[in-house]
Amino acid sequence: MKRIFLAVCLSGIAVASYAQTKTPAKKPVAKKPTTASKKSVPTTGLKSALDSTSYAFGTSIGASLKTTGLSTLNYEVLLKGLKDAFTGSKGVLTQQQAQQCIEKALAKASSVKNKAEEAANKIKYAPIMKEGQDFLEQNKKRAGVQTTASGLQYEVLTAGTGVKPQATDSVLVHYKGTLLNGKQFDSSYDRGEPISFPLNRVIPGWTEGVQLMPAGSKYKFFIPYNLAYGERGAGQDIPPYSTLIFEVELLKVNGK
Repeated sequence: MKRIFLAVCLSGIAVASYAQTKTPAKKPVAKKPTTASKKSVPTTGLKSALDSTSYAFGTSIGASLKTTGLSTLNYEVLLKGLKDAFTGSKGVLTQQQAQQCIEKALAKASSVKNKAEEAANKIKYAPIMKEGQDFLEQNKKRAGVQTTASGLQYEVLTAGTGVKPQATDSVLVHYKGTLLNGKQFDSSYDRGEPISFPLNRVIPGWTEGVQLMPAGSKYKFFIPYNLAYGERGAGQDIPPYSTLIFEVELLKVNGK
């Protein structure tokens, strides 16, 4: 379980005191507080450096916990846990039980947070998703384009005569990847050398598609978002819900 490190700035509150002078011949006249005196009046309820320190720790702990996706806690029990740990009192839970509770809560919070982000992305990137769906619907009607049961589309550019790889094989390929608008996001050709990788360690569209290729072939793949980088995309170049186009040249099947 990862530890949360809290950075805390300790602050003190300065309170200015004012004295009034009295003149025997005149009644004291109440002065209106100046801008400076207004600012010096404490309104936070923090009366000492210890109060400020304690509050600073509380806000830091709360801010750190909030980043995990937790939306609420039983604050009174939280304070009891802090006090027990700080004073060395016997805890209600064992260390193992406490860790299990934390891991379970964080996992649940992360799941809720991810679902919320996916829902927001689905709305935000709806035009990209629709663009991909419309493209694939029209593209499958083109002569030479074949569609598999998963929705993967491919076109044979060069038919090879070598062996076909299995999902557990490593392969040597040259490739180029673009978005539907033609923007290139990756190319082994530009790097000047092919790349080897295990076929079961890449996006599902590649794992399925490259297995269709005899060595020596060059195919063009049209990969729907659910067989590519899905709802999250990849880096800055591939937005969520992107349909991708790859030209892949299978140079060699390296074997297992």
